[in-house]
Amino acid sequence: MAPFGKIYSYPNNPRVNRALAIADLNGLEIEIPEFTVGDAPTHKTPEFLAKFPLGKIPAFEGADGFYLTESIAIATYFAKSGPKADQLLGADVKTQALISQWALFAEAELFNNAFVPIAMVILKVYALDEKRFNDHIAGFERDARYLEKSLEGGKKHLVGDKLTLADIVVTSLLYFAFKHLIGAELRKELPNLVAYTKAFADLPEHKKRFGELEFCETRITPQS
Repeated sequence: MAPFGKIYSYPNNPRVNRALAIADLNGLEIEIPEFTVGDAPTHKTPEFLAKFPLGKIPAFEGADGFYLTESIAIATYFAKSGPKADQLLGADVKTQALISQWALFAEAELFNNAFVPIAMVILKVYALDEKRFNDHIAGFERDARYLEKSLEGGKKHLVGDKLTLADIVVTSLLYFAFKHLIGAELRKELPNLVAYTKAFADLPEHKKRFGELEFCETRITPQS
């Protein structure tokens, strides 16, 4: 099979891994070029900027010379480019709108609220600000309870009765949340969310890109 294209990013970027999981589901071969960070990052080179002027990652370069940035756009393009397009993106406008709603929720709410505390304490790329940390933790817990409510009744998918882009985008972020933010006490309040995420952890395409699902006993704190 000829490569569909290549995607540029640092290793283990969840926004890339979810796109790769979608590519796997659709039978698309995606190359992952070597990517450097530090003093000479790949995305700041003249060659990269000639293709992607904003220097943003992830970035996709199609085998046909098509260039694309923004992670949701890349994931959607992969979803549309194979035999499972209707399943992953919906075959009618209302289903498509609901899938878009969850994808945007994941980016605007879930990622932001989960990433900031992790970036402060684990990655140490943000200065520690306890008020900001706590505000995002509160926002994340609100998001988690919203998901719990949405999964009531033993629902296995966020939209309809089959795997869609919505599930892959949301679970890609929940992997990190369960590892760092959803401790044992909070998990007691989220049985639907726990069961939902565990089911996706066993999906071969998901496990290939994200590995084993890990649970923390207690969530991180500003003093961690």
